[in-house]
Amino acid sequence: MALAARLWRLETGSGGAARASVPGKGETRRRVVDLVSADLEEVAQKCGLSYKALVALRRVLLAQFSAFPFNGADLYEELKTSTAILSTSIGSLDKLLDSGLYTGEVTEIVGVPGSGKTQVCLCVAANVAHSLQQNVLYIDSNGGLTASRLLQLLQARTPDEEEQAGALQRIQVVRAFDIFQMLDVLQDLRGAVAQQVSHSSGTLKVVIVDSVTAVVSPLLGGQQREGMALMMQLAQELKTLARDLGVAVVVTNHMTRDRDSGKLKPAMGRSWSFVPSTRIVLAISEGAGTPGSQRTVCLTKSPRLPTGVQKMVDIETWGTLEQSPALQGDQI
Repeated sequence: MALAARLWRLETGSGGAARASVPGKGETRRRVVDLVSADLEEVAQKCGLSYKALVALRRVLLAQFSAFPFNGADLYEELKTSTAILSTSIGSLDKLLDSGLYTGEVTEIVGVPGSGKTQVCLCVAANVAHSLQQNVLYIDSNGGLTASRLLQLLQARTPDEEEQAGALQRIQVVRAFDIFQMLDVLQDLRGAVAQQVSHSSGTLKVVIVDSVTAVVSPLLGGQQREGMALMMQLAQELKTLARDLGVAVVVTNHMTRDRDSGKLKPAMGRSWSFVPSTRIVLAISEGAGTPGSQRTVCLTKSPRLPTGVQKMVDIETWGTLEQSPALQGDQI
């Protein structure tokens, strides 16, 4: 490194990037990347340093300033050890989700009011808290969560009141009626809230946000600049939370009409559409003789399964235990 010091002097430019300069007349300023990508034989001839010394210098710079790549096998092994599949307890929905909710990912449930979005969230919370005995954080931004409905779902799973009470204790509810409250909750989760959850029985496995539309839509008007920035900040928090804490994040979203075609589409625009890894759309089935509890569930985005697959379901059966295609909480 003594030889290297004669040739290269690392500096920090105004942008924070490491730079190197060649001493001598005129002092031509170079970046570190210029050295590591240069022809070292040519550099050795110009500077009077040995080729071996320059190779050693380049290795040091690469070790300090560059990231080492992972191969596909490494990434797959990490995925197998860090990802769990959590059943929703709704067998037909688990099939669309490729066996259930995946930790480390954001899953979005989209639908018009009354389509059953909150019902799905409550079923997920009840199943994870009772069957898997893991903790759930339920962020309610539209007042849709009711303790009585949650208790009914647990009573359908077990008649034991102690088990029901234990499951209720594993479901933590937070009210957040604007985006700033929601951001505070998500940011605190990795600190005080996450520590508080982990000290109770089980570990935090699911974070439910019902709904993101309730706190984001009021901001998306006019120039949309500030609202769009806050929406993307929320998106980043949710994705970081899923990845860093290894939890499954479930969010609900509303439908809106396209101004040109008049067709229904998920709210919050194209920018938000890149946030969830998986998106399912709930639609109220219409037609003569169709029961009011019938819903069409369509998979519109998935990293694992073909999209466009639809299933007819009866929301009156949601909350009763269905035979799921996957064992609850299975590792990949």
